Amino acid sequence: FCSSHEHLSHAFQLDLLGTRHDVKNTNLFSQSTNHDSHHNNDIEISRRKALSIASSVTSASLLWNPESSLAASEGIPIEAKWSASDGLNFESENKFVQFSTSSYLAMKNDQSRTPLFQKAIYNRLYYDENGKPQDPETQVVLDLGTGPYALFAIIAAEAGAKKVYAIEADPQAAQLARQTIAKVGLNDIITIVEGYSSSITLPEKVDFVVAEIVGSIASEENAYATIRDAHKRFVKNPNSPNNWIPNRIQTYAAPASYTLHNIFTPPAYDWSKIRKEQPIRFNCRDEGLQLLSNPQLVEDFSFYNPDSSPSSSSGQNKKLEFITDSNRIQENEKAFEKEYKNGRLPPNEISDISRDTSQSFSGIAFWPRLIIQDAAMNFDQKQKEPILVNSRQYPDGGHQRSHWQTVLPIMTDLPVFQLKGNDRIEVTWEVTDPSSVKESPNYSISGNIYRA
Repeated sequence: FCSSHEHLSHAFQLDLLGTRHDVKNTNLFSQSTNHDSHHNNDIEISRRKALSIASSVTSASLLWNPESSLAASEGIPIEAKWSASDGLNFESENKFVQFSTSSYLAMKNDQSRTPLFQKAIYNRLYYDENGKPQDPETQVVLDLGTGPYALFAIIAAEAGAKKVYAIEADPQAAQLARQTIAKVGLNDIITIVEGYSSSITLPEKVDFVVAEIVGSIASEENAYATIRDAHKRFVKNPNSPNNWIPNRIQTYAAPASYTLHNIFTPPAYDWSKIRKEQPIRFNCRDEGLQLLSNPQLVEDFSFYNPDSSPSSSSGQNKKLEFITDSNRIQENEKAFEKEYKNGRLPPNEISDISRDTSQSFSGIAFWPRLIIQDAAMNFDQKQKEPILVNSRQYPDGGHQRSHWQTVLPIMTDLPVFQLKGNDRIEVTWEVTDPSSVKESPNYSISGNIYRA
């Protein structure tokens, strides 16, 4: 699914930038189909194409002067604010995020995700919440957010579940799910229930829930409100971790450097407008974004104990301190040099721009991690082992294949330059978590960068 190009948000559209989106009258944009399951737009910018165009433009119109951006010793302020719906295809009337057919297909085919959910569903069907063998035909299952393929509902039904309820808020996806169920001949086991889960009453309580409602920032598909409601009403024993797939969802974060933020500068590009509108969403393997420090946990939400999770309050607030890593900066320089070479920038400028980009700060990057089962009973080997889904490598945050994205809010109009190892980035991360599943969470992150 993942291509070698990053997928940018609607903040790069003409009306937001207030420019013609060209440099010396050369158009940087191309129309294409976006295959990202958590960011469904029609416009993408090919990073390689943009860099190629940049190479044909007078370098003085694109490149910065790092000397002009040296920071005062008291610290450099950085900040960003956005809503979870910003940059996503948000259906404003019915208040839910809509995904394209190709997006759902990307989720289905994600080999770092789907087989692990399947394994967890099998485990739970063949073993009860206490790890004892059971007949799967005794189990009633809820698939929360089933999508047009009703993927996990079908997996549960074909593995022997007695009954599966599959809830879907999007009317179009729900209709396609009904067709899918009819096609595979499972109408007698699977019932598609259309609507918001908070507005639905099931005819019976279920034994366990499958809920892949995890955004690229884990909470952005409104998992907080959805799971709290489901915990109260849908499950026979909602306090058992083995009755939720996944058990917990997390978001990790780290400061990052970003290629295009370094080569496209005012007056041609106005990053301040992008900062006000939405974050940039990156392809999971995009080397145009590199991390400056070790990642830290910023969200950790328990499905089986939602009210006691650190992320469960309506306005969570977390202070973070990142220390830039000199080894990462050195490795990032090599990665950026390769990126700029692939982009065909002038050879005599690649070395300097790669070095300066590797020492620059653009924002704090975020990505999700799922604890599918903390200690899952493997039904064929009869041994306990955790089931984990990582959208980036764990624990270092390295690039890898995933249908989820890395989300980067731009936190400065121009990059902060000349970072070195042991520089300190202090920020406060805040989430305003709505009580209704029909409202989007709001995020903000602000703080300062201090020289070592």
